[in-house]
Amino acid sequence: QAQLVEAGGGLVQAGDSLRLSCAASARTFSSSAMGWFRQAPGKEREFVAVMSWRGGRTSYADSSKGRFIISRDSAKNTVYLQLNSLKPEDTAVYFCAAGAGPAYFTPRRGLEYNYWGQGTQVTVSS
Repeated sequence: QAQLVEAGGGLVQAGDSLRLSCAASARTFSSSAMGWFRQAPGKEREFVAVMSWRGGRTSYADSSKGRFIISRDSAKNTVYLQLNSLKPEDTAVYFCAAGAGPAYFTPRRGLEYNYWGQGTQVTVSS
């Protein structure tokens, strides 16, 4: 079973930046779209960003565009989520997920993903 291990969360102030990382097995990483979701207290899980496993195709939620950047390092089997200009409403548990599919697949729905990480907490104070 694939294992996704996230890191990089923490407590920051509004306007600060954080970089989240998610390490996967080589087999999973090489053939999966890698996405990020988040879930705030009392709210449903929501899509944040995704990158395809070939070609670097990306898709972002409207709330992420212009502030968050997703990238992947094939040598390290790791996907990153750079969080810039953080706002208190970005406070949530952030989850990494892997979704098997075609090369340029950029799924935005949770049910399209096969494996999930344990989550990392991001807290933004005002």
